[in-house]
Amino acid sequence: MTNTVVQGLPRWSLAVPPLALVVLVLSWGRDLGVILLILVCAGLGAAVIAAVHHAEVVAHRVGEPFGTLILALAVTVIEVALIVTLMASGGDKAASLARDTVFAAVMITCNGILGLSLVVGSLRHHVQEFRVRASTGVLAVMTALVTLSLVLPTFTTSAPGPQFSTAQLAFAGVASLVMYGVFVFVQTIRHRDYFLPVPDAEAEAEDLESEEVHAAAPSAKVALLSLGLLFVCLISVVGLAKTVSPRLESAVESAGAPVAVVGVVIALLVLLPETVAAVRAALRNRLQTSVNLALGSALASIGLTIPAIAVASIWLDGPLVLGLGGMEMVLFALTVVTSILTLATGRATLLQGAVHLMVFSAFLFLAVSP
Repeated sequence: MTNTVVQGLPRWSLAVPPLALVVLVLSWGRDLGVILLILVCAGLGAAVIAAVHHAEVVAHRVGEPFGTLILALAVTVIEVALIVTLMASGGDKAASLARDTVFAAVMITCNGILGLSLVVGSLRHHVQEFRVRASTGVLAVMTALVTLSLVLPTFTTSAPGPQFSTAQLAFAGVASLVMYGVFVFVQTIRHRDYFLPVPDAEAEAEDLESEEVHAAAPSAKVALLSLGLLFVCLISVVGLAKTVSPRLESAVESAGAPVAVVGVVIALLVLLPETVAAVRAALRNRLQTSVNLALGSALASIGLTIPAIAVASIWLDGPLVLGLGGMEMVLFALTVVTSILTLATGRATLLQGAVHLMVFSAFLFLAVSP
């Protein structure tokens, strides 16, 4: 390792989290000038890179699939806090923010992250393998969660518009928690082996891969330090994303784009650490880890956000719009069908990755030009 190591960690990985937090404190609640905007963007990028590094340290200590689960949960918990904060201060204008952000997270993870991982991994390894039993099971849970939480509100009649009544929202929140809890139990205890990377003798024979596989696991002290720094990085990522959101809103209004674009951009920024981690795993021919990150992040986003919003709605003023429109339903149906065909064989090539990225491109284009 070329970097100087402090307590088993590179110096830059120790310096970036507090520096990003300092940038967040300096920029919070202020109008961003050119210099401050550059600092915020630089801090955001550095925090993403540091978050991925510390997530990998923790993952090396606890093993898979706990490592990917920790990153997905950490990002989602802070994302939920950001959504609730923005809804509390946004009034009626933020009525659909939870729906837009959660749906954007689903499209980003299931098409953007998964598609990019497939393309990058297949360009290097041609054909990559993953475990069908784990991937299709997670896809089934994700489909049920989105349908119950975001599709049904469009068709229920107890409340006006694409909204749940209080009882329906409570049921959706409980159902989301139950399904996500069962998924975590299956992933970490009952069928943990389903979510482990597929052994690849050729990849492990490569020098870089061999060095990583046989390297000694970090100590408990180093892992705990990395876990704490991971949370600092994620807080900085979400906070800096919120800091630049007024600039984003102004740019969106100036361009005449829909308000939902703000939720899409925030979701993109918040999911950057998982994107980088998934792509790096695909480059190492560990596509199962990439799939765990992509689909697991989608599950965490829905399974934790809907119950949190259900509880927060007790104190939040204004309506809570959850139901998707017709265009979003078509995109979601296309995503489910495409994902089923991709995950059914246990082997992926450049073709499947290109299809997912095109669906993701269609989502981004239609978000700006519906």
